Amino acid sequence: MLQIQLKKNEDRRLRGGHPWVFSNEIARIDGERTPGTAAELYDAGGGFLGCGHYSPSSLIAFRLLSRQRADLDRADFYAERIVAARRWRETLYPNLTTYRAVYGESDFLPGLVVDRYGEHLSIQLLSAGMDCRRQLLVDALQQVFAPQGIIARNDVAVRALEGLPEAIEILSGTIPPLVEMTENGLTFAVDLQTGQKTGGFLDQKENHRLLQSICAGQEVLDCFCYSGSWGVHAAAYGAKSVLGLDISAKAIAQAQGNAQRNGVAEWTVFEPCDAFERLRSLQQEGRRFGVVIMDPPAFVKSKKQLVEATKGYLTVNRRALELLAPGGVLITCSCSYHMGREAFRDVLAQAARQAKRDVRLVSTCSQAPDHPVLLAFPESEYLKCLVLQAI
Repeated sequence: MLQIQLKKNEDRRLRGGHPWVFSNEIARIDGERTPGTAAELYDAGGGFLGCGHYSPSSLIAFRLLSRQRADLDRADFYAERIVAARRWRETLYPNLTTYRAVYGESDFLPGLVVDRYGEHLSIQLLSAGMDCRRQLLVDALQQVFAPQGIIARNDVAVRALEGLPEAIEILSGTIPPLVEMTENGLTFAVDLQTGQKTGGFLDQKENHRLLQSICAGQEVLDCFCYSGSWGVHAAAYGAKSVLGLDISAKAIAQAQGNAQRNGVAEWTVFEPCDAFERLRSLQQEGRRFGVVIMDPPAFVKSKKQLVEATKGYLTVNRRALELLAPGGVLITCSCSYHMGREAFRDVLAQAARQAKRDVRLVSTCSQAPDHPVLLAFPESEYLKCLVLQAI
């Protein structure tokens, strides 16, 4: 096994619970530096710290999997971790078969994401260590879930940082064009092969229920609606009307199908458009909404993009606040890790000033608990969902 020794004092963060070692923290490496190979980690004095996967191409050179010596090249090791992760999800959601089954570092399987959609699994292999063990992982997942099919949604840019190509591959069984998932008593079609992320977004299921107490009789605007989960929930919870906006014609078609599937198509309209431009035209038309939902894609992919992305968050939230009727509610989200919670609140305060609206914060929420946050690993907390009221 490869042996990695850290520079003096570079073990502090790892001892504090963070599972990563960066390349500039390493003093020496002994052994063949094969991408993804198993490695043992030692402090500057030669004390054993744990074992994990090594990535020579990445700034994140080592990902910790165990603080004890372990064989990282057997399926049983991964199956045991996956069983523990599944047990927790079934404790949280005993009646659900769609959930995030493995959430990387938070489940002590860094570089691996597994989303369960009933009898099918959609996974992401985000590190060299997980990618080179794909067959081990398939074996482990089949042992734990016995799925009808497993698809790898490795079409994500972060893989380039590991020297890995982007690809979508069916790893076992079959994957139908669409599968169905149930959330809060509603049914949604999910495209596992070409949909965003792993096919659907599973992190807002708790937050969707925020609409239950505020939508009755209201006109609702759902910006960046994707396949319509927010809008369909709003309609099902008694909204007078729902207008959903998304730039993807395919997503709009899915949203329309999901509205029909749940019997709320009569109250919903989904438009393919540039949400930024449509927000401006709605303001010019004098439209007002009792509820506005703002759940855009991640504007911030890296720290370098933070300034420009902040402008985007500021613009869409200012326009959203301008469209709110008196007493109206804005549910606004950021799924960008680099846009911190306090920074996001500051953006919203600035947006309120620019919109000349008095706004109060009603509630702050995060990702669903099947996306647990590892306390020593702040990177595992990314979703901010704030409920604001214009008064």
